[in-house]
Parts: sequence; C-alpha cells; structure tokens
Amino acid sequence: MAAQFRSTLPGIPIIRGTGDDLPLADACVDLVTYAQAWHWTDPARSVPEALRVLRPGGALALWWNTDALDVPWIAEAAARTERHFGIDVAAEKRNVNARAADPTGGLDFTRRTVRWSRRVPVDTHLANIGSHSVFLIDDEEHTAAFLAEEREHLLKAFPDGIVEEVYEVVLFLAKTPARRTPA
Repeated sequence: MAAQFRSTLPGIPIIRGTGDDLPLADACVDLVTYAQAWHWTDPARSVPEALRVLRPGGALALWWNTDALDVPWIAEAAARTERHFGIDVAAEKRNVNARAADPTGGLDFTRRTVRWSRRVPVDTHLANIGSHSVFLIDDEEHTAAFLAEEREHLLKAFPDGIVEEVYEVVLFLAKTPARRTPA
C-alpha cells in the first residue's frame, strides 16, 4: 500500500507506525482515524496513544463496514460463511460497540450508522470478501472451495454478473476536550 501511495502522491511523506505506538509528536494532529483496522490494535494502548497525539478539540474516529444482514441475499451468504468457516457473522457485527472500541470507558463516543451500497462485478465482490481475515487465515483449498461455491450462488442471484453490495458503516467519533484558556 505504501508503494501505491508513493506512486500516486510522491510529495507526501509516509510515516510507518502502529496504532499502539504512533511515531508522532504530542498534540500534533486534529484527527486520528481507523477504517476497518481498530481490531489490529490493543485499545488499552492505542486509545492513550491517540489522545497523546491529538490536539485539544481533536477527534478519534473509528469505523467498520458491516454487512447489511437484513438484505436476504446477504443474510444467506452470511449463513453459508458461518457453516463453512464456523464463525458467527452476526455476532461479529454486534461486537462493534463503544466498549470494544475503548474498554477503559474513558472516551465519550458518538455512534452513527450510515447505509450505503455499490454495484460491482461478481469477481470484485469475491475478491473483496476473500480479503477478509477469516479467508486469509484458513486453508487455501478450503477458502477456494467456498469462493467457487459462492460464485455459483451469486450468479443465480445476480444473473447479469453485477452484485449489489449493501453495507452499514458503523462510525464511532470521540472528541478530545478543548483546552480552556486561563481567565
């Protein structure tokens, strides 16, 4: 990703770090955000680290694209994923909550959910779901078998080969207190 970023925007520096140890000065940024990546951090370390680098009045934003499980074809696909991989897709969606985001309870998160959709070719959809952790850590043959079977289901549901993906973005936003000027 860094190489792609550098080739697109060569004049903008890339600083490598982790959410648990941000290589930034204290109070130097207005926004720290994690899109689909908070689960790679240790919130007990990453929350204080975000607060350290945020300026007064800055914000920490966390968001996740979650499947819209009320859409019948998506619910059916989730059920197939659950059977094949032994995971509870709905439980993962329920685990997107402020307590998981900040187990210390020190941040006052505002939660918003935004629904969106896009139309993509079947292969794009399969590549997208194939990039999810459950597929990446499983046996390659097991994953390939699932994706081949899923392709058949998708082409029955979307005979034109274009999938209507529907997501709900769950967003948590917490602002740091603005410093008061002495009277």
